[in-house]
Amino acid sequence: MKPTLIFALGITLTAAFVSAHAQTYQWKDSNGRTVISDTPQAGAGKPTRVIGGPPPATDAAEKPAAEKPTEKAAEGPKTTAEKDLDFKKRQQEAREKSEKDAKEQKDAADKRENCERSRRNLAALESKQPMATLNEKGERQVMDDSQRQQEMERSRQVMAESCK
Repeated sequence: MKPTLIFALGITLTAAFVSAHAQTYQWKDSNGRTVISDTPQAGAGKPTRVIGGPPPATDAAEKPAAEKPTEKAAEGPKTTAEKDLDFKKRQQEAREKSEKDAKEQKDAADKRENCERSRRNLAALESKQPMATLNEKGERQVMDDSQRQQEMERSRQVMAESCK
């Protein structure tokens, strides 16, 4: 049993040492995707970044100091505050969208109701039944033909706007 245990321990340590000495290279391809490989980028003089090894030497002329934090912030993971801000922004946008949809539905329902009322009003006016309106004193007055024609025209205009 001891030789088996020693053999298993030896295999485990060998695998650990081999992987500890392996270098991993990382670079951006022509599509802007990050590529991670155990071999350096073909055709490149020096790798963008070596993982598990010393960082590549950079010249001050290659990257100005003002650009380094911007590039790091763009590539790095988002902080909790940034994630929270994004979440709140998405919530606000969803709330605004639902309010807009509700308003559009209400407007459409109002339009349908106005259309239906105009149709009923026009049908009643065209039926030639005697119709009355109230004057300033609150007394009933029977419509004459010219008033009936004006009301019919008004109903047709409302139908043209509401019944689209």
